[in-house]
Amino acid sequence: MNYTPEEIRQYTDAEIVDMVREHRDRLSDMKYHHPLSPVENPALMRKTRKEIARMLTILGERQSQ
Repeated sequence: MNYTPEEIRQYTDAEIVDMVREHRDRLSDMKYHHPLSPVENPALMRKTRKEIARMLTILGERQSQ
């Protein structure tokens, strides 16, 4: 799923942490299975990494306030 920063900010910290965990699990599955059977859309891996980075950035902003 493609989250915008505005959408991510609507979630609580706990929800964002859960989303990060979920995305990391999905990314590790993609990385694990990619050598065995290539991912249909390799750009999905890049997109997932960027979404994780967005979520972690917003969490960092909240913690610094």
